[in-house]
Amino acid sequence: MTVLNFACVVGARPNFMKMAPLLRAMESYDHIRAVLIHTGQHYDAQLSDIFFEELGMRRPDVSLEVGSGKHGVQTARILERFEAVLEQGPPGGGRYDRVVVVGDVNSTLAATLAAVKLGVPVAHVEAGLRSFDRSMPEEINRIVTDSLADMLLVSEPAGIDNLLREGHAEEHLHLTGNVMIDTLRRLLPKARNRDALERIGVARGEYGVVTLHRPANVDEPATLAQLLEVFVDVSHDLPLVFPMHPRTKARLEQSGLWDDLDAAKGLVVLPPQGYLDFLCLTSQAKVIITDSGGLQEESTALGIPCLTARPNTERPITVDEGTSTLVGSDPALLRQCLRAVVEGAYKQGRCPALWDGNAAPRIAAVLAGPARSLLRRAA
Repeated sequence: MTVLNFACVVGARPNFMKMAPLLRAMESYDHIRAVLIHTGQHYDAQLSDIFFEELGMRRPDVSLEVGSGKHGVQTARILERFEAVLEQGPPGGGRYDRVVVVGDVNSTLAATLAAVKLGVPVAHVEAGLRSFDRSMPEEINRIVTDSLADMLLVSEPAGIDNLLREGHAEEHLHLTGNVMIDTLRRLLPKARNRDALERIGVARGEYGVVTLHRPANVDEPATLAQLLEVFVDVSHDLPLVFPMHPRTKARLEQSGLWDDLDAAKGLVVLPPQGYLDFLCLTSQAKVIITDSGGLQEESTALGIPCLTARPNTERPITVDEGTSTLVGSDPALLRQCLRAVVEGAYKQGRCPALWDGNAAPRIAAVLAGPARSLLRRAA
């Protein structure tokens, strides 16, 4: 049987957790050869290289090394370099029969644009998610990617509803579950055996985890100062561990808020963490405060209360069924919800259907089906 070549694209930290189980699942199909292409959108070792090691993910076959930059610049670099990769063809000769993209980062959008312009079909893993907030760059990436992909692999039912409302044909839609939870469930035992809690000096279930990086929260000094004031106050009663994104650290230093943070004895600031140490922290926390979409999902799968510092979410199932509450940038609401967590009055959630650790095999089965039909057309 002729082997079909899939170009599997990653570029930023969230992509790796989604692609790692998918690559393993595709290996069970003899007629699919997955070529891993890393755009280099995240280039810091703590944000990229360590994830390949900890996820047991093979090194990329192709690295584009685009680095950082404004959205337009970064997207253009990826588009230019990925187009050249597609035109060159896969290692060993032949052509690419499909591009597989995950998530909603600039690499996802740019790889999709390059592929469709060259007539290569695209599969989008995590399709259909919508925040309905077009001020978010990720929302634009999601909408454009879905409009161009011919295979839409969806993590939650709301995604199916969104895509049908946008006019996509039912035969292009596949509810496969959340592939990032595959990685979480596979590595959770290993993560909980790490010594991260002991090194930091916190006890299981007696601390919170904070992550912030979105411009709406960290780029406006007044907003950042209000959130920081809550964190400092709460840390007197509940220690908070804050693995800090480089963007957030830079904004704190620029706005003169770093000294306030540094003086809070119950607030532990850490550099970006590898996947296993971070999962060790989040999976044993009393509460998570975040503006990360992926962490909303992981907290729901873990059953950990999650206070989401955003006014909206593209993952509504984490609010409707899971453990997430949208608190926006409202310090009063954040305090109220934190009080509910500390007092044991916070709502209980449940893990959604198909977030069972087997999404990757379901996705691979969908990919394998069209691969066979492409073989028939090629013949």
